[in-house]
Amino acid sequence: MMNDALAPDEKQREMTSSAPRHGFLLVISSPSGAGKTTLARRLAGEFDVRFSVSFTTRAPRKNEVQGRDYHFVTRERFAQMVDNREFAEWAIVHGNQYGTAIATVNAALADGEVCLFDIDYQGGRQIRQQWPAESVLCFILPPSMKELERRLRQRATDANDVIERRLATAHQELTHYGEYDYLIVNDKLDQAYAQLRAIYIAAGCARVRNDAMAQSLLREAAARPAAPKP
Repeated sequence: MMNDALAPDEKQREMTSSAPRHGFLLVISSPSGAGKTTLARRLAGEFDVRFSVSFTTRAPRKNEVQGRDYHFVTRERFAQMVDNREFAEWAIVHGNQYGTAIATVNAALADGEVCLFDIDYQGGRQIRQQWPAESVLCFILPPSMKELERRLRQRATDANDVIERRLATAHQELTHYGEYDYLIVNDKLDQAYAQLRAIYIAAGCARVRNDAMAQSLLREAAARPAAPKP
């Protein structure tokens, strides 16, 4: 007959490995065209993170896919979601509405996962206000305003008046860099990604997110038989 009882060493190992994981909320923001979406998707492609797909009232751009890039909804549906308090954060950006479903955040934290946000400073501020201990905020800076304009015009997805509006808004967005924990200048993409990757790894090693593991190890150490006297 098999004995279901665990040996002391096995029991302690199980206690340590079952210590709850603590996820966190990684917010990546930037002026339009500075590269936050490219960097965020590259991080999501390398690591096991839950990418938060925002809801928006704007029209899809070329090659954007419903449910992958955004949840595209009508203004009426968005307003209904606001009234029902379905958003963890929402904001109006360049005349369009964007929001993150609160269910996405709660599910990630409950599962001990990292939830990655590609949102503007207004959304980042709301995430920080609601989950101050769990949020890590990273702001992507362009190397210059001239380079930011070049990128916006090169991607050829917006009319000239829209580009001018985005450039005018960029100045106001940049004034909020002080609300963020980390700043990355996206001059060379590979270098900027290496910095973002390092931030992600370091955030996962923070004491506040590994305290349960340390406490479990302390209990394991305390449960060991006392050392024999010399």
